Formats: sequence, structure tokens, C-alpha cells
Amino acid sequence: MMRRLALLVPFAALALAGCGLHPLYSGGGSGMVAGGLTQIEVGPIEGKSGWLMSNALRDRLHAQATPRYRLEIKLDDQITGLGVNRDNSISRERRTLRARYQLVDLSNGSVLLDATAGSDAGIDAVNSEYATIAAEDTALERLSQIVADQIVARVATYVQRTAPEPR
Repeated sequence: MMRRLALLVPFAALALAGCGLHPLYSGGGSGMVAGGLTQIEVGPIEGKSGWLMSNALRDRLHAQATPRYRLEIKLDDQITGLGVNRDNSISRERRTLRARYQLVDLSNGSVLLDATAGSDAGIDAVNSEYATIAAEDTALERLSQIVADQIVARVATYVQRTAPEPR
């Protein structure tokens, strides 16, 4: 069995090499995609969730002083009660954060990318109002990070796909 596995490993490596997959961030911080992401500024986003999202995106994009693109984002942040106790109090909540984002070319105002991202989290609603609010805030912080990762991954894919071929 081990002998067969040892024979398959080189063939698997050859098959993967020919499949056309390329690392998204090849070249590291000086690569094409990383350089493209530094040319994106984050537009203002309203509310507490907007502040968290802006910070999460800025941490990932490392924008330069003179950007070529702007990310415009509209957030939808909802908390829905799910579980109900016998006394009609809510025992479980679901926090959902959805973002509609557009990548705008600052030179002509055209929208290059128009997409959505989102995630949700479950929250236990306990007898302590303070603990429930703290859990809701923690969920929002975590969701902001998750949605920011989704946005950056999609924008990075767009940058890689539209960048000129290296010579």
C-alpha cells in the first residue's frame, strides 16, 4: 500500500502543476495582487458596523496616499430572535451582516466590480442584558472580519484576473 502511495505522489504533483492554478499572492507583498490592493481606498461606511468594517478592510488593503480605486460599501446588520422560552423571552439570536460593495475606478467613476458578501453568527441570549449585548458586539466584530476577508479575496481575484500579463 505504501509503495503505491509513493508512486502516486509524483504523478499527483505533475497533475497539479499542469492544472493552471496559480497562487493568488505570488510575489508576496511586492507581487502584482498585493500591489493592486494597495491602490484601493475604503469609502466612508455608516454606523458602528461600518466603523468595524472600514478598519478591517484598511488593515488588509494597506492603501497608498494616492489611490486609483475606491471600495463603496453598504452594510445590512440584522439581529433576529430565534429561540423562545416559555415566558416568551428570546433564548437565541442570529446576527447577520451583509455587505454590498462596489469597486469604483476613480479616474472615470465606472463601477468595475459589484458584488455582495455576508455571514451570520448565533448568539445565546441569557438573563443578563449586559452579557447578551457583549455577545452581540463580539459577534459583530467577528462578522466584520469574516466579511472583510470575503471582500478582499473577491477584489484580489478581480485584480489578478484584470492585470496585464507579465512579460
